[in-house]
Amino acid sequence: MPFRKACGPQLTNSPTVIVMVGLPARGKTYISKKLTRYLNWIGVPTKVFNVGEYRREAVKHYSSYDFFRPDNEEAMKVRKQCALHALRDVKLYLSEEGGQIAVFDATNTTRDRRAMILHFAKENGFKVFFIESICNDPNVVATNIMEVKLSSPDYRDCNSADAMDDFMKRISCYQSSYQPLDPDNSDKELSLIKVIDVGRRYLVNKVQDHIQSRIVYYLMNIHVQPRTIYLCRHGESEFNLKGKIGGDSGLSSRGKKFSIALKRFVQEQNLKDLKVWTSQLKRTIQTAEALDLPYEQWKALNEIDAGVCEELTYDEIKEKHPEEFALRDQDKYYYRYPSGESYQDLVQRLEPVIMELERQENVLVVCHQAVMRCLLAYFLDKSAEEMPYLKCPLHTVLKLTPVAYGCRVESIFLNIEAVNTHRDKPEDAKKGPNALMRRNSVTPLASPEPTKKPRINSFEEHVAAAASAAHPTCMPQEAPAQLPGQPVLGKACLT
Repeated sequence: MPFRKACGPQLTNSPTVIVMVGLPARGKTYISKKLTRYLNWIGVPTKVFNVGEYRREAVKHYSSYDFFRPDNEEAMKVRKQCALHALRDVKLYLSEEGGQIAVFDATNTTRDRRAMILHFAKENGFKVFFIESICNDPNVVATNIMEVKLSSPDYRDCNSADAMDDFMKRISCYQSSYQPLDPDNSDKELSLIKVIDVGRRYLVNKVQDHIQSRIVYYLMNIHVQPRTIYLCRHGESEFNLKGKIGGDSGLSSRGKKFSIALKRFVQEQNLKDLKVWTSQLKRTIQTAEALDLPYEQWKALNEIDAGVCEELTYDEIKEKHPEEFALRDQDKYYYRYPSGESYQDLVQRLEPVIMELERQENVLVVCHQAVMRCLLAYFLDKSAEEMPYLKCPLHTVLKLTPVAYGCRVESIFLNIEAVNTHRDKPEDAKKGPNALMRRNSVTPLASPEPTKKPRINSFEEHVAAAASAAHPTCMPQEAPAQLPGQPVLGKACLT
């Protein structure tokens, strides 16, 4: 990354320091980690710098809330040194390690502390965006303490009652000197968002750029209500049996058995107001039809477009397009099929789906292998390198349950055999890039691409195929053109 002259003009793409603000147990670390996971998933290098971890490194043994008393001068010096140490690491990350966003996770409850951070950012040419979490609901605060804080290393050898009492006194130490952000007066020139009562209200001030607007949009879509997300692929398809990728084939006989097993599984979960989403491809629609539930079709959930390689086996791709085959093995995330998509393209296409998943409660997503990998990578915080090789077998449901700082995943096989479509990372690709230049999502193709086969059959063929199937289906009406990612309501058989 090029050297940035201190105090020079702030560039449009200058790195950003996100500064958390708020009393303890207000969800700052939850927001920091969740936001960082999202930003990394969309391709913006982001890292959290938690000052509490620096403090625990400097002070090996935590004694009591006395450490946080504002009149404890020795402890105040230690805490300031920890903050400065964290800021030095922020500078290193943004200036030399290729980072684009650093999240400075601390209370930062005084104007003096925030002024110090603003001065640091100005010296280094960084933008600053403040996120203040305000919560006055004692039940929410108590729940946060019980679920997260009592398991902190600070209270490793302490019983719950004593730990709760100490932490409440720790909060009181901050309350006496807490100076909230004031966008109407002293802080009117700052870029910030106030998240009030876990998303009941928001106050946004002076958003500077595109990435800050995306951060605001994301924060306004997340919630902390208990819910479960189920991810599964369609039942085994006719093309799965033949080893072909892409296309729009229907379910095999085993795929139809899986759709019936999936119906039983959903009924056993006894979920209230479960929403079902599918792609607009035949195999996911046929899988959802068996559920006897309303469902929505998302164009954004369609499988990755393999372009000229659609409806070919891997052996056929290797024979007909040997260079493309080698290029994809070299860098599977960035590689784009000629006239098709890359995993990077797919992530951008799926962002509206992620936003809507964050807004919802219980959802079952019936999708495809590459799509499921992208969604799973978001929830499990997997890197771009890991994403294309995540195992998402057929006839298996992944149950995702959000927990404090992440997501718990359970894999449930529904006892219907299916072909294995997973392809491991080739050994030679693991050794690193070779001499071939990869075709990726950044460099446009210079030569015209051959015409590819259509992905979806005509509407008439689709309906005719559905009518001849053993299982009765109710196919959706042909919808008007829609924006990418916009769902179409699919009418399921309710008879």
